[in-house]
Amino acid sequence: KKSEQELKDEEMELFTKYYMEWKGGKTSGNTSYTNIPRFYYRLPAEDEVLLQKLREESRAVFLQRKSRELLDNEELQNLWFLLDKHQTSPMIGEEAMINYENFLKVGEKAGSKCKQFFTAKIFAKLLHNDPYGRISIMQFFNYVMRKG
Repeated sequence: KKSEQELKDEEMELFTKYYMEWKGGKTSGNTSYTNIPRFYYRLPAEDEVLLQKLREESRAVFLQRKSRELLDNEELQNLWFLLDKHQTSPMIGEEAMINYENFLKVGEKAGSKCKQFFTAKIFAKLLHNDPYGRISIMQFFNYVMRKG
């Protein structure tokens, strides 16, 4: 038989083990939650100058990167020219249309910044009740201008 002290020691050992597992010390089983990235950081206080500078710099770099992804005026004009050149007849009133095959051709010629817009998902999103399975060039161009 175990003495009362040994039982208390064993109880304390088990308590510590389970407590540490619960608190996140030693974990058994699934540890995938340890791989989740941190997504919230508090704003630096006024006296934390270095952290404020780091935040400003990282924000500036982020905005520069996003700015480089935007289409400039020349690239937009080139995209409009390509869309107009590859339109699929017949027109609906004044509205120029393009089918999926020509849509993909324009996507290949438009350049790397435009690639993100030439997907089947975007084509399907803009596809309405056209009997020939085409989308409006103007609607697509407006979509690119809003999203890009």
